[in-house]
This record gives sequence, C-alpha cells and structure tokens, in this order.
Amino acid sequence: MISNQILQNTIEGLKGITRVDLCIMDTDGNVLATTFHEAEAYEDVVMSFADSPADSQVMQGYQFFKVFDEHQLEYILLANGGSEDVYMVGKIAAFQIQNLLIAYKERFDKDNFIKNLLLDNLLLVDIYNRSKKLHIDTDVKRVVFIIELNSEKEINGLEIVRGLFGGKTKDFITAVDEKSVIVVKEVGQNEGYDDMDKTAKSILDLFHANGSKVHIAYGTIVNEIKEVSRSYKEAKMALDVGRIFFSERDIIAYSTLGIGRLIYQLPIPLCKMFIKEIFDGKSPDDFDEETLTTIYKFFENSLNVSETSRQLYIHRNTLVYRLDKLQKSTGLDLRVFEDAITFKIALMVVKYMKYMETLDY
Repeated sequence: MISNQILQNTIEGLKGITRVDLCIMDTDGNVLATTFHEAEAYEDVVMSFADSPADSQVMQGYQFFKVFDEHQLEYILLANGGSEDVYMVGKIAAFQIQNLLIAYKERFDKDNFIKNLLLDNLLLVDIYNRSKKLHIDTDVKRVVFIIELNSEKEINGLEIVRGLFGGKTKDFITAVDEKSVIVVKEVGQNEGYDDMDKTAKSILDLFHANGSKVHIAYGTIVNEIKEVSRSYKEAKMALDVGRIFFSERDIIAYSTLGIGRLIYQLPIPLCKMFIKEIFDGKSPDDFDEETLTTIYKFFENSLNVSETSRQLYIHRNTLVYRLDKLQKSTGLDLRVFEDAITFKIALMVVKYMKYMETLDY
C-alpha cells in the first residue's frame, strides 16, 4: 500500500538523524528500501525470522523487527548493530512505519468511500456508518467539482489538484476514470457560488500554468453528505451541456445551464417532431451563413435592431429586410418575443441533436 519510495525516504530520514543503517523487506525477503548495499544477503535470515514467534531478535549483528498491519505481518525491519541504542532506533523506526501503514490505509479507505458515495453505490445507513468510522462530518455543506482533462496521458491531474488544495483534510480529491479529477470541497458557512467560481478559476489557472487545457464544472452546494452524489451528477451534466451549448466556456456551473439543462433531457424523437413542426421539415443548417450570423447577433443584442445593425456594419433597413425574409420562410418574426424564444429553443434543440448523433458514431 505504501510505495517503496515513501519507505526509502522514511528510513533515509531516520538514518540522517540517528546514523543507524536501516532496511525494510517484505515477508518473502525482498528488499523494499535500504540504506546499505548488502541487504540482499539477509533474505534467508529474514524469512526464517518471519516464521518465528519473536517480534524482535538480534542475528548476525543486526536487530530484526516485525511490523504489523493490524494482526497481519507486513514488513521486516533491519537495524545495523546489536546495542541498546540501535534497538531503540529500530523500535522507533518500526513504530513510524506502522503509523504510516495506518495513515495510508485510512486514506485509501476514505478514497474508496468517496468514490462509492459519488457513484451511488452505498445504502443510506452505510453512508452514515462509514462516515462516522472514517471521521467524516456528515452535516456540512459541500460541492463537487469535475476537472476534465483534454488528455489523460498529458499530465498527472490528481497531483496538480492535490498541490493546490495542499493538506486540507476536509476536501477530498479523487478520480473515477482516467479523463477527470473530482474534488469534493467543503463549503464554509459564509461561502456561496461566487466563491466556487473563484475556486474553479484557481484550478483553471493552475492547469494553464502547467501548459494544460481543462474544462471545469461544478454542481450545486448540498447540505448533507448523502446529497454529494447529486452534486456530482449535476457537475457531470454541466460538462455535457457545456460541450453542446457553451463550448467557449472553460468553467460551467450547473446553476447557470438555463434552458439547455431541459433540452439535454429531451428524448430525440420528441426533438425531431418539434423541429419538423417549427421548420416544416427543414433545418437551420439550410440557412446561409449570412442569415445565421444575423440571427445569432440579433439574439446576442436582445432583439435590438439598431445595435445589431451597427455591430453587423449594415443599414437598419437591410437588417429589417433579412428579418422579413426569415419570417416568410419560417413563419417566425424574431422581433416578436414569443417567436424569438421559439426560434432560439429550436436552434438549441438542433445543436443537441447534432451532439447526440456524434455519440452514436
């Protein structure tokens, strides 16, 4: 569970303080970490000691210690020397490694718990029982962020995010696949969505500084641990809806999805029926580029004819002519609010249908 590099760093640090050489082996006599070169020669002695009932023993000028994970023998520790001082160093080293085992096991258990919580794999009673066992508060506000990586091979996203949040034990950083990093963040009593935007911006800036492009989405702030999975599902939906309707945004919040959230949940047959009714079997793809540019710019300017014509560098009458022409072909007058809403929704529905078609291929 603990990496060999962590074990190596630990015994090197202890040697730097005590000047006693140390070695850690597994129960089969394989060297996992050592500060001296002849450790392999003790393989048979280590295996013999592992089978003995003794917890510590002096053999061939070395102190041997057993390190347990609960009641399971995990490591054999060697300390160079037979003196009382070396024995004391060995006991301290064994104690330190045992504490590392406990800490890493708890971290692993918490990570598993958070993953199962996000994926709705736990019964309600299990959520509260395991939260209590792992010392996780159940009645605090939390929100889920998803950081979607452009390439899982490009960077170690988990380590980058952990570097930003540091040792904050109340925030959980994990991954359920290779394409994204998930942050379950505890939210302070006085924090709101503006603060969540700032957090998302900090994450985005960190990845940009590492030369990586990511998309970030987050769900709503929930009040209990049992609702965390809902915030995760909302963040996932925000990513999908963002890809369809807000591709220019790097950060998208579930609470800002608007009507796109509703369209995303419509069945495709219903969408096709709606488009057929609005455009009489045609599609917005049939409009020329000039017409589409006019439509989008008109919507951007909240149906303001003067401002739209100014931004398009055309005469007001030219814009009116284009709108009249569009009305004749579709039966919808974009200068009328109700028609404009219908047309806007129709354009979004077509975008959604196109996106779903790409997933089928």
